[in-house]
Amino acid sequence: MSEPKPMFKKIALIGVGLIGSSIAHAARRKHLAEHIAGYVPRAETRARAEAACFADSLHADLAPTVANAGLVILATPIGAYAALAPQLAPHLMKGAILSDVGSVKTVVIRDVGPHVPEGVHFIPGHPVAGTEQSGPDAGFAELFDGRWCILTPPPGTDASAVERLAAFWRGCGSDVEIMEPKHHDLVLAITSHVPHLIAYNIVGTAADLETVTQSEVIKYSASGFRDFTRIAASDPTMWRDIFLNNREAVLEMLGRFNEDLAALQRAVRWGDGDALFNLFTRTRAIRRSIVQAGQDTAAPNFGRLPPGTGKT
Repeated sequence: MSEPKPMFKKIALIGVGLIGSSIAHAARRKHLAEHIAGYVPRAETRARAEAACFADSLHADLAPTVANAGLVILATPIGAYAALAPQLAPHLMKGAILSDVGSVKTVVIRDVGPHVPEGVHFIPGHPVAGTEQSGPDAGFAELFDGRWCILTPPPGTDASAVERLAAFWRGCGSDVEIMEPKHHDLVLAITSHVPHLIAYNIVGTAADLETVTQSEVIKYSASGFRDFTRIAASDPTMWRDIFLNNREAVLEMLGRFNEDLAALQRAVRWGDGDALFNLFTRTRAIRRSIVQAGQDTAAPNFGRLPPGTGKT
């Protein structure tokens, strides 16, 4: 049986870190493109990308990367979008789809939208998937399997282009949801951004304790603290840019979190066992719902394999 016809003759990935390289692996797995090109300006990173063998061509310049590409995906930290967009725009093919993978959507529309040429379909996107690993050798085809990809097309976007991009992400293994950009940023603030901020903070607090040595923190890390360190090991450049560019939504959710934390602090201080039990019962139900929705596994050790046995 012959392979199905690819969806795009060429896709161009502007950045080939964990997400960019995983898109390439996933697209190759299902033969979604005839040619996969990657923009990698640094020679050292380009050598790592070549060794990972996920692209058909790698380029140090934008023009040859995006030339004749039907799908162009920005996959750098979002702080780089504002500088990349005007450089990218003149080389985009008419009829091409321009998308991205950033975790904040209103800023993408602000920084990229004004530079998109007429005839190019601008459809911001966000695959809600990742690991704490980074770099071109961290990617793998299964990263998006069973995960959501949220698309936030501006008003008036061509419906057939949106469906084509949605079909591409489904081909990569994702379920697809359409969402308004500002709502996306609020949702991700509470489900992703604030949890990362808390993880970075608690790991930093443990490192700064004077009465507990760092070696004790490492030696006696139970699952709770250990899992915080996994989150806090995520790419610092990417997360710096996320917090700087989604500050309003993050601050709003952080304010609500602080109010709830104050109530929890009072319950602990006054020995209010009923309040503690009721909260823990409600949050346990949320965990079960996440497992039932297929967004995690109920397997021991949160489904993660021991070191050296595969992707975690």
